[in-house]
Parts: sequence; C-alpha cells; structure tokens
Amino acid sequence: MMQITRGFPGRFFANRRWSLVFHWALLLPLACVALLGGGIMGADGLLYYCLLGAGLLGTVISAVHHSEVVAHRIGEPYGTLILALTITMIEVALIVSLMISGGPAATALARDTVFSSTMLILTGLMGLCFLIGGRHHREQSFRLDGVSASLAILATIAALTLVFPNFTTTAPGPAYSSSQLGFVATVSLLLYATFIFVQTVRHRDYFLPPTGANADVAHADPPSNREALISAGVLLGCLITVVLAAEVLAPLIESTVIILNAPKEVGGLILSGVVLMPEGYAAVRAAHRNRLQNSLNLALGSALASIGFTIPAVAIISLFNGWTLVLGLAPKESVLLGLALLVSSLSLNTGRTTVLQGAVHLMIFLVYVFTVFVP
Repeated sequence: MMQITRGFPGRFFANRRWSLVFHWALLLPLACVALLGGGIMGADGLLYYCLLGAGLLGTVISAVHHSEVVAHRIGEPYGTLILALTITMIEVALIVSLMISGGPAATALARDTVFSSTMLILTGLMGLCFLIGGRHHREQSFRLDGVSASLAILATIAALTLVFPNFTTTAPGPAYSSSQLGFVATVSLLLYATFIFVQTVRHRDYFLPPTGANADVAHADPPSNREALISAGVLLGCLITVVLAAEVLAPLIESTVIILNAPKEVGGLILSGVVLMPEGYAAVRAAHRNRLQNSLNLALGSALASIGFTIPAVAIISLFNGWTLVLGLAPKESVLLGLALLVSSLSLNTGRTTVLQGAVHLMIFLVYVFTVFVP
C-alpha cells in the first residue's frame, strides 16, 4: 500500500486534520476555475495569463495531493494506475477534439503528441526521478519483473504505431491502410488491456515496492471512504481544469513560438509537458521519498496509457471520417525513440538505480529538446 510520510501534506493525515487539507487542496483549483471563468468573460493580457499559469501550477499540486489520498486508501498499484488513466483519458479527449476541429490537416497531431509524451517520460521524467532519488538516497531499488513487462509492451506498441508504418507498402507514405490501421489499433488495445490485467490481478505483486525498500518511510492512517471519495471527485475536477487551462494558454504558446520563429514541434512539446505535469510532479515526489517503484509505475504506466489509448481512439476517428492518419516518425525521431527505449531497458535491468542512470536519461532528453529547436 502506498505510504505517506509525516511531512507536508502527509502529516495532516497523521494528525487527522483533513478539513485543513481539504480547504487548501480545494481552494487552489477553484481559484484556477475562477480565472478560467474570467477568460470567458473577456479577461486578457499578460497579467491574466501569468495568474492563470500560477493557478495551473496550484491545481497540479492539488491533483497530486488528492491522487495520494485515493492511492493511500486503495493501495498500490491501483493508486498510480488511477492517476495515469484519468490524465490519459482527458489527454485523449483533448487530442480527439483538436483533430475533429482541425480536420485532415491535424492527422499528424496524435503521432506528434504521443512521441513527445513518450520522450518526456522515458528520458526527462525518469531521468529526473533517478537523479533526485540517487542524490538523496544514493541507490534505489524496484521490482524488475513489473518494469521489464512494462518496457516490453511499451516497446512493442511504440514500434508498431510510430515506426512500422514507414515500412509497409499497402498505403503510400508513413501511414497504414484502413485494414492495417484497424488491426494495429486492436493489437495495441489488447496489449494494454493485458498489461492492466497483469498489473492489477494476475501479478499485482510485480508492481509493489521490494520488501524493506521503504523502511524509512513513516506510516500514516489511511483516510476514510468519505475522504477518499471526495478526493477522487476533486482529482477529476483538477485534471479537467489542467487541460482547460492548457487549452487557454495554447494560443499564447503558439503565438510565442511564431514570434520566436521556433519549429512548430516546440508548441507540442510545451503542451505535452503541461498535460503531464500532475503525473510528473507525483513521480518526482515519490522518488524523493524513496518510493522509486511508485515513480516507475506512474511513468511507465502513463506512457503505456498514452499510446495504448490515444492510437485506438484517433484510429476510430480517422476511419470514421475517411482520413489518412499519419503515424510514422521521421528517421531522426525514430532513432531517438529507439535510443530512449534501449537505454531505458539497460538502465532498469538490475533492479537498482543511481545518479548515473539519471544523468544518462537527462542527457538524451537534452539532445531531444535541442534537436526540436535545431532539427
């Protein structure tokens, strides 16, 4: 079961001060909602966007807090799975809505978003977790069984959806034919469903922290069912607010990219980072508290949920509208994706990590970001 320290905000559970926690964790997203309402009423300007950005960050902190409440009540790996699935479903809804509004011109949006999210998670987020965890605890351990299974499924789905379309010949270009797209989308969904079954039912112990790995973490009494239900509802509201705030900030980001004459991929990278903020913040906090297993469950689970849900969803939209869905990556992106998957499998093949793995992953992330600006 997920453990919560007696440090902020966990100490409030230890002292049964739920009302105080509830107040700050509810007020921050409500403030962001009020700012969004101000935008609907015509609020504009640099000050407004700065306040909205601050409200978005506060909402992310609240979302992570409420996810910890729910996770502490229901135990691992269900807690991290709920956070990953909730954020991914909202992300998929955002991508689908943008594709419908953008029409055939937006058929590469899903590919670009999934690739950005995967690189952010495998290199940036995991590297940061390894570096922070190694800095504070020298060496951290995790269950190799679950991580290996996650990487195997992630590599398979990523190759089938983002690389293999470049080598098929039935349809021209980096795209599948209708029958191929339907088949690959079904395979991706079945693989992800199998992963969920293994993670939550058949081999749940593969995704739990190693025995004694968190002996230094103090236990807190679990919240009541009422507290957990309240947090679950507020968590959903927080995640929706994060996506809505990201949509409002998107035009500002796009106009800034145009003014700076930066590549169009920069906007997608920034938006992917904003959407992944709740999961990323939660994963880094867990690594700092010597709960690397929870960090990896969040990171790899988010990557799997993103690609496992997004591709089938956009495939259905594309098949229904008769669009040609662009999926295949360019050679440069294919090499970076392959490198990220290879290094991840090598970094995680011993069941232990140090700052060295963190440095390697972060360097690959820096290469990825640099080549976005300088292709």
